[in-house]
Amino acid sequence: MSTGPHPLPAPIDRIDDRITRWMAAHGVTLTRIALGIVFFWFGALKLFPGLSPAEGLAGRTIAMMTSGHVQPTLSLPVLGIWECLIGLGLLTGKALRTTLLLLFLQMPGTMLPLVMFPAETFTRFPYAPTLEGQYIIKNVVLIAAAIVVGATVRGGRLVAERSRR
Repeated sequence: MSTGPHPLPAPIDRIDDRITRWMAAHGVTLTRIALGIVFFWFGALKLFPGLSPAEGLAGRTIAMMTSGHVQPTLSLPVLGIWECLIGLGLLTGKALRTTLLLLFLQMPGTMLPLVMFPAETFTRFPYAPTLEGQYIIKNVVLIAAAIVVGATVRGGRLVAERSRR
Protein backbone atom coordinates (compact mmCIF):
# COMPACT_ATOMS: atom_id res chain seq x y z
CA MET A 1 0.00 0.00 0.00
CA SER A 2 2.09 2.86 -1.29
CA THR A 3 1.25 6.50 -0.55
CA GLY A 4 3.14 7.81 -3.55
CA PRO A 5 6.38 7.35 -5.45
CA HIS A 6 8.28 6.67 -2.21
CA PRO A 7 6.53 3.97 -0.16
CA LEU A 8 6.60 4.34 3.60
CA PRO A 9 7.86 1.55 5.83
CA ALA A 10 4.90 -0.57 6.98
CA PRO A 11 4.78 0.64 10.63
CA ILE A 12 4.90 4.29 9.55
CA ASP A 13 2.33 3.64 6.82
CA ARG A 14 -0.07 2.16 9.41
CA ILE A 15 0.38 5.19 11.70
CA ASP A 16 -0.05 7.55 8.75
CA ASP A 17 -3.21 5.67 7.75
CA ARG A 18 -4.69 5.98 11.27
CA ILE A 19 -3.86 9.70 11.46
CA THR A 20 -5.33 10.34 8.02
CA ARG A 21 -8.52 8.46 8.91
CA TRP A 22 -8.83 10.45 12.16
CA MET A 23 -8.42 13.72 10.23
CA ALA A 24 -11.05 12.64 7.69
CA ALA A 25 -13.46 11.63 10.48
CA HIS A 26 -13.05 14.83 12.51
CA GLY A 27 -11.65 17.51 10.20
CA VAL A 28 -14.94 18.98 8.98
CA THR A 29 -16.39 19.14 12.50
CA LEU A 30 -13.25 20.80 13.85
CA THR A 31 -13.26 23.25 10.94
CA ARG A 32 -16.93 24.09 11.59
CA ILE A 33 -16.26 24.66 15.30
CA ALA A 34 -13.15 26.76 14.63
CA LEU A 35 -15.12 28.91 12.18
CA GLY A 36 -17.89 29.23 14.76
CA ILE A 37 -15.47 30.44 17.41
CA VAL A 38 -13.97 33.05 15.07
CA PHE A 39 -17.35 34.38 13.91
CA PHE A 40 -18.91 34.45 17.37
CA TRP A 41 -15.86 36.07 18.98
CA PHE A 42 -15.33 38.71 16.30
CA GLY A 43 -19.08 39.41 16.17
CA ALA A 44 -19.28 39.82 19.94
CA LEU A 45 -16.43 42.34 19.87
CA LYS A 46 -18.46 44.53 17.50
CA LEU A 47 -21.23 44.76 20.11
CA PHE A 48 -18.92 46.65 22.49
CA PRO A 49 -17.60 49.96 21.10
CA GLY A 50 -13.83 50.18 21.01
CA LEU A 51 -13.10 46.45 21.24
CA SER A 52 -13.06 45.38 17.58
CA PRO A 53 -10.04 46.43 15.53
CA ALA A 54 -12.31 46.22 12.48
CA GLU A 55 -15.05 48.52 13.71
CA GLY A 56 -13.80 51.75 12.14
CA LEU A 57 -13.23 50.29 8.71
CA ALA A 58 -16.42 48.20 8.83
CA GLY A 59 -18.51 51.18 9.91
CA ARG A 60 -17.09 53.43 7.19
CA THR A 61 -17.55 50.72 4.56
CA ILE A 62 -21.23 50.22 5.39
CA ALA A 63 -21.80 53.99 5.57
CA MET A 64 -20.21 54.43 2.14
CA MET A 65 -22.18 51.47 0.68
CA THR A 66 -25.44 53.03 1.90
CA SER A 67 -24.51 56.61 0.89
CA GLY A 68 -24.40 57.55 4.56
CA HIS A 69 -27.90 56.31 5.35
CA VAL A 70 -26.71 53.61 7.77
CA GLN A 71 -24.30 54.93 10.37
CA PRO A 72 -21.87 52.79 12.41
CA THR A 73 -24.00 53.21 15.56
CA LEU A 74 -26.57 50.99 13.82
CA SER A 75 -24.47 48.97 11.38
CA LEU A 76 -21.88 47.68 13.86
CA PRO A 77 -24.36 46.11 16.30
CA VAL A 78 -26.32 44.61 13.38
CA LEU A 79 -23.10 43.25 11.89
CA GLY A 80 -22.02 41.95 15.31
CA ILE A 81 -25.33 40.13 15.83
CA TRP A 82 -25.15 38.77 12.25
CA GLU A 83 -21.66 37.38 12.92
CA CYS A 84 -22.71 35.97 16.31
CA LEU A 85 -25.62 34.17 14.62
CA ILE A 86 -23.21 32.70 12.06
CA GLY A 87 -20.93 31.66 14.92
CA LEU A 88 -23.73 30.04 16.90
CA GLY A 89 -24.99 28.18 13.83
CA LEU A 90 -21.51 26.84 13.14
CA LEU A 91 -20.83 25.96 16.78
CA THR A 92 -24.09 24.07 17.19
CA GLY A 93 -24.24 22.60 13.68
CA LYS A 94 -27.92 23.63 13.57
CA ALA A 95 -29.47 25.27 10.49
CA LEU A 96 -26.18 25.01 8.60
CA ARG A 97 -27.70 25.92 5.23
CA THR A 98 -29.08 29.17 6.68
CA THR A 99 -25.88 29.79 8.63
CA LEU A 100 -23.72 29.35 5.55
CA LEU A 101 -26.07 31.56 3.53
CA LEU A 102 -25.59 34.32 6.13
CA LEU A 103 -21.83 33.78 5.96
CA PHE A 104 -21.69 33.90 2.16
CA LEU A 105 -23.91 36.99 2.04
CA GLN A 106 -21.60 38.76 4.49
CA MET A 107 -18.24 37.84 2.98
CA PRO A 108 -18.31 40.07 -0.14
CA GLY A 109 -18.88 43.08 2.12
CA THR A 110 -15.85 42.16 4.21
CA MET A 111 -13.67 42.35 1.10
CA LEU A 112 -14.93 45.78 -0.04
CA PRO A 113 -12.51 47.87 2.07
CA LEU A 114 -9.66 46.51 -0.06
CA VAL A 115 -11.18 48.39 -3.01
CA MET A 116 -12.94 51.24 -1.21
CA PHE A 117 -10.08 52.18 1.13
CA PRO A 118 -6.84 51.01 -0.51
CA ALA A 119 -4.79 53.65 1.34
CA GLU A 120 -5.87 52.06 4.64
CA THR A 121 -5.60 48.44 3.53
CA PHE A 122 -2.31 48.54 1.59
CA THR A 123 1.05 50.17 2.15
CA ARG A 124 1.77 49.46 -1.53
CA PHE A 125 -1.27 48.54 -3.61
CA PRO A 126 -1.93 45.71 -4.51
CA TYR A 127 0.81 43.56 -3.00
CA ALA A 128 1.68 44.91 0.48
CA PRO A 129 -1.36 44.88 2.77
CA THR A 130 -1.48 46.76 6.04
CA LEU A 131 -2.46 44.87 9.19
CA GLU A 132 -6.08 45.82 8.41
CA GLY A 133 -5.63 44.52 4.85
CA GLN A 134 -4.21 41.25 6.15
CA TYR A 135 -7.18 40.97 8.54
CA ILE A 136 -9.48 41.24 5.51
CA ILE A 137 -7.49 38.98 3.18
CA LYS A 138 -7.53 36.14 5.75
CA ASN A 139 -11.26 35.92 5.00
CA VAL A 140 -10.31 33.92 1.90
CA VAL A 141 -9.39 31.09 4.30
CA LEU A 142 -12.71 31.47 6.12
CA ILE A 143 -14.57 31.27 2.80
CA ALA A 144 -12.65 28.14 1.75
CA ALA A 145 -13.29 26.50 5.14
CA ALA A 146 -17.00 27.36 4.88
CA ILE A 147 -17.09 25.74 1.43
CA VAL A 148 -15.66 22.54 2.93
CA VAL A 149 -18.28 22.60 5.70
CA GLY A 150 -20.97 23.36 3.14
CA ALA A 151 -20.01 20.29 1.14
CA THR A 152 -21.30 18.18 4.04
CA VAL A 153 -24.79 19.65 4.53
CA ARG A 154 -26.29 17.05 2.17
CA GLY A 155 -24.41 14.16 3.75
CA GLY A 156 -21.04 14.63 2.07
CA ARG A 157 -17.95 13.68 4.03
CA LEU A 158 -14.21 13.33 3.78
CA VAL A 159 -12.95 9.84 3.11
CA ALA A 160 -9.41 8.76 3.84
CA GLU A 161 -9.08 6.31 0.99
CA ARG A 162 -6.11 6.10 -1.26
CA SER A 163 -6.71 7.17 -4.83
CA ARG A 164 -6.68 4.41 -7.40
CA ARG A 165 -4.56 6.32 -9.96
